[in-house]
Amino acid sequence: MANTGEDFSQIDISKEEKDKLVSEVVRYMLFKSHQNSGCPIKREELTQIVTKNYRQRALPTLVINEAKEKLSSIFGYEMKELQRARPSTMNQNQPSVTDSKSYVIVSKLPPEVYGKYVEDTETCHITGFTFAVISIVHLAGGKIAEENLWHHLVRLGLKETDESHPILGNLKQALEALVLQRYLQKNKVNGPEGNTLFYELAERALDQSVNQRLKEYITKTVNQDVAAVEIEE
Repeated sequence: MANTGEDFSQIDISKEEKDKLVSEVVRYMLFKSHQNSGCPIKREELTQIVTKNYRQRALPTLVINEAKEKLSSIFGYEMKELQRARPSTMNQNQPSVTDSKSYVIVSKLPPEVYGKYVEDTETCHITGFTFAVISIVHLAGGKIAEENLWHHLVRLGLKETDESHPILGNLKQALEALVLQRYLQKNKVNGPEGNTLFYELAERALDQSVNQRLKEYITKTVNQDVAAVEIEE
């Protein structure tokens, strides 16, 4: 990345003002991510923090870039930019709000270290549910009809009509949360029998690191099933 000090020296803003803006962006990313359970934060939200009192055109990008470095060096988080994926049935030339950019923060710690020292054991069930759902969609080729998805979830004891699951609570809302967090996206497709709702993998599930963990999870599960069958035999 270019020297941010030199970049800011070309803009009519003091170092103190710049540092304050960077701190506000960092604070917003941390608190909003926690408040919204890791849902992506739109770039325009961060830009508005800067443009609320400043009009320099290049300033938002420079502030956001420095906030990324602060989150990495001080808090150990990678601030990842997401380019929202389009539904597979959408015309690629069709303009869409899905082109908007957003950010999530991801720990830079190795998974085994994060799991041992950082991960909240009270939220492990959410991680398990997330990986179970995106694994089903992944094995279906990256896209699955809502009816078929629930068919597989029922086999795990998760019913669409359950509004008070002892661990996950309202299961429809738990699934919708994965859409808001951009692990999944949903799209209605017109067919001869009416509209069919499909779920498909979104950008966070397609991220290389998540995709690799997903494949390891599926491989581990398959191997456990094979071992169980061999024991029974």
